[in-house]
Amino acid sequence: MVTYIDAAKAPLKNDGSIRLYDAEAFERMREICGITARCLDGLADLIVPGVTTDAIDRFVLEFGLDHGVYPATLNYRGYKYSSCTSINHVVCHGMPNAKPLREGDIVNVDVTYVQDGWYGDSSRMYPVGQIKRAAERLLEVTYESLLLGIAAVKPGARTGAIGEAIQTYAENERCSVVRDFCGHGVGRLFHDTPNILHYGHANEGPVLKEGMIFTIEPMLNLGKPHVKVLSDGWTAVTRDRSLSAQYEHCVGVTKDGCEVFTLSPGGLDRPGL
Repeated sequence: MVTYIDAAKAPLKNDGSIRLYDAEAFERMREICGITARCLDGLADLIVPGVTTDAIDRFVLEFGLDHGVYPATLNYRGYKYSSCTSINHVVCHGMPNAKPLREGDIVNVDVTYVQDGWYGDSSRMYPVGQIKRAAERLLEVTYESLLLGIAAVKPGARTGAIGEAIQTYAENERCSVVRDFCGHGVGRLFHDTPNILHYGHANEGPVLKEGMIFTIEPMLNLGKPHVKVLSDGWTAVTRDRSLSAQYEHCVGVTKDGCEVFTLSPGGLDRPGL
């Protein structure tokens, strides 16, 4: 049985209940998510052939500190970086390093900032120079699947409607949906209830209610959906080494739909720009 609780009265831990946030909380999420989105905008000109993911990570750290926020991933469960940088066949949780990016690579940068206990989580794909059409198409399909998942969010629907919208579109476009990772509740906790699966059926999962806040972050592969985690304990890659892509937004359920907190101020969160 799913329980829903007033976020203002809930303890700061994931106890399995779904938090319902008020208008003041939505305003706080606009603030922190806006900083995250502006950071991701700022990376657009930095990510070119020859730049290292270490340099990307430094930018994320310095941007956050300049804006009075802190990277939530830094020292999170032993993770030593301010961002995740996932290249080509890396599905998620790629760790920054000193190796230069190459022409034709695709890279996902995942940034979460925290300010006064509020978390803003988002990620985007970046092409490195000119990329092949297959990679370009993967980015387009992944981004469109995110938009379709967002469009399914409204009070009274179930979380499975999000997954069904994403899976149906992705598989019709001959891409596979990664099942090992999912979206999650966010707000006053980095990772909270509910889990948001990117596959499934519309009649499955908790009922969406006004005030819920969570991420939608589909990961699509050009090959099969299977992944493995490398010996570092973080980096997840496609088992068949096919290309993988991910886009992520943070949304809040409103009385008639949802609000996307992490939209790009410069309109740079769409592929091909």
